[in-house]
Amino acid sequence: MLLFMHQGFGQNFQQYVDPKIGNVGQLLQPTRPTAQLPNQVMRMHPVRADYIDDQIRSFPMLVVSHRLGEVFAVKPYTGAAAPRAMPYDHDLEITRPWVYETYLVDDEITVRFVPGEKAGMFRFTFPAGKPKNLQFSPFNRGFFEWKWLDNKTVAATETWHDDVKVFLYGQFNTPGTTGKSQISFAAGAPETIELRYAVSFVSAEQAKKNFTKEVSPGVTFETLEKQGEAAWAKVINQIQVTGGTEAQRRSFYTALYRCYERMVNITEDGAYYSGYDKKVHTGATRPFYVDDWSWDTYLAHHPLRTILNPKQEEDMLQSYVNMYEQSGWMPTFPVLFGDHACMNGFHSSITFLDAYRKGLRNFDVEKAYEGMKKNATQATMLPWRNGPKGPLDDIYHAKGFFPALPKGEKETDPMVHGFEKRQAVAVTLGGAYDDWALGQLADELKKTGDKQAFGKRAENYKNLWEPQAKMFMPKDAQGQWIKIDPKIDGGMGGREFYDENNGYTYQWQVQHDIAGLRSLFGGAKNMEAALDQLYREGLGRSKYEFWSVFPDATGLVGQYSMGNEPSFHIPYLYNYTGSPWKTQKRIRFLLDVWFKDNIFGIPGDEDGGGMSAFVVFSSMGFYPVTPGLPEYSIGSPLFEKVSIQLDGGKQFTVLAHNASVVNKYIQRAKFNGQPLLKPVFTHEQLTGGGTLELEMGPKPNKSWGAM
Repeated sequence: MLLFMHQGFGQNFQQYVDPKIGNVGQLLQPTRPTAQLPNQVMRMHPVRADYIDDQIRSFPMLVVSHRLGEVFAVKPYTGAAAPRAMPYDHDLEITRPWVYETYLVDDEITVRFVPGEKAGMFRFTFPAGKPKNLQFSPFNRGFFEWKWLDNKTVAATETWHDDVKVFLYGQFNTPGTTGKSQISFAAGAPETIELRYAVSFVSAEQAKKNFTKEVSPGVTFETLEKQGEAAWAKVINQIQVTGGTEAQRRSFYTALYRCYERMVNITEDGAYYSGYDKKVHTGATRPFYVDDWSWDTYLAHHPLRTILNPKQEEDMLQSYVNMYEQSGWMPTFPVLFGDHACMNGFHSSITFLDAYRKGLRNFDVEKAYEGMKKNATQATMLPWRNGPKGPLDDIYHAKGFFPALPKGEKETDPMVHGFEKRQAVAVTLGGAYDDWALGQLADELKKTGDKQAFGKRAENYKNLWEPQAKMFMPKDAQGQWIKIDPKIDGGMGGREFYDENNGYTYQWQVQHDIAGLRSLFGGAKNMEAALDQLYREGLGRSKYEFWSVFPDATGLVGQYSMGNEPSFHIPYLYNYTGSPWKTQKRIRFLLDVWFKDNIFGIPGDEDGGGMSAFVVFSSMGFYPVTPGLPEYSIGSPLFEKVSIQLDGGKQFTVLAHNASVVNKYIQRAKFNGQPLLKPVFTHEQLTGGGTLELEMGPKPNKSWGAM
């Protein structure tokens, strides 16, 4: 905290971060109370179903990847054998970004953990006079070794995801009696058993080096904890707010904390293991990052990082380029083991364009473009598949849409995922946006032929617009319309035609050409009426019947699904229909209803920063509707003042005079003292250290921003 006071950054806002927010999911995945340094490898949270669960199954010594698994389970116990699960007291749990603590009520053991970068420390405080035991076990099948080097030192290896070896080196603060993967301490041993350890994806030797670097015996538990608190203070306090309710500040700063869960820097003394060529690379001069899900993160997470830490974003983009060079494909869900074939689209293309247009240059853009173009021309577009294109892709390239099967027709293409299906409309719309990004980057790089070719493909979305329904609907391979009910058809998650959401969500998936979408509707007024209807349209069935087909479509307002990523930009589309006051109304309503500061406070799968970035942007009062265009659409700030510390000592400020829960409507606006008549400003204005000044009131000014 003193660091920031000295640098003039104002007060410390870490008190508002609560890792328990969202720890019970609406229907699917909850958030976890993760202890971690920002964007670093060492992550830990207790293994339990969710916050309601009163038993912890184990403590992982490393969460390897967000929602994709852990290694090295540890359980403390006092009895003759380790329990299957350990009851804990919710009210005695401490969750901070840099420390976790819980009390195991049956064995009366307190567990406390602090993370480093590639290392961590556990403290197990046992009751006086009781046996002190720890059991270690693997989370994964495959090779596992727990080797005692002496009666207080261990070297271990666990295989994660079939072929990734994770190495561990650790030491206890006191000797014990060791077993195969167990240690017990004598009655005279200290009540608090401390385990310090480090991990490596490179080698056992490197794990020991990481140990010496971060948690050698001279480093105390308290020192590591203070270092973690300082690391989080640096990123949390980069954004300073005035005003708003305490609940709004808690939701906002917890969302900001979540945005640092991914990507993670796996470089170890200039070396890193790459799952893209299954080799250890040495001599790296910059960090290598993994663990990203671009279908989720291209929308707001990456754009937020271009503001808060552009140099780190450049390192992440260069990591993508390195992955392409190592594997032959530009990844979409790059994790430690390689590219995780997940969801659909090549949205890293959009992220590259967005960064380039915002002035980020410290990555190999020519090599990135090469990988983007290879994906666009040679890779399959099929959901949850990697590799070369097939016959369905050929139809897309020839006819400009991805073909769907008529209802009830059995799949004949063995390349189609048995559960994920073709997702034909979603694939077509996502592909059009990706191709737009490729064409726009081609223009930036003076590749005229590619600009024209991919610019034409960017309009493929129009091929699935059904003018009577005014929705994007599927066609078969011959180009004939397939008649469906866009509310409910398509099987689980609508995956035969859409993806996780129905046609009412995919009606708006044209972020790259909002003017073109507006024309399809027949003008701004028709588009505005359709937006209104989206929030008012009934399910046409019970909630349980709807959710039995669309479990991802949570956070419902009519047919609008706040709990899923394709919906994020939709409330901002009123800014493009001459009615920005409706954007202000919707954004405030959605934030207030669906993002509470409690354990139920996330309406859908948060996905390690994917959804939280929407909260950060929208709470500040602006949002990147079209990543790839260096501009922001204005919403309704929650706070009277927001200050973002930028590179070079500059500061971007949003002043929302009289902003409150009631005063959510913009009456008039200025940027750098000049009248602002449109609900938009540029990235250049932001990074130049500009000031957006808004006068807020309780009723809408329907003429402001009516473009």
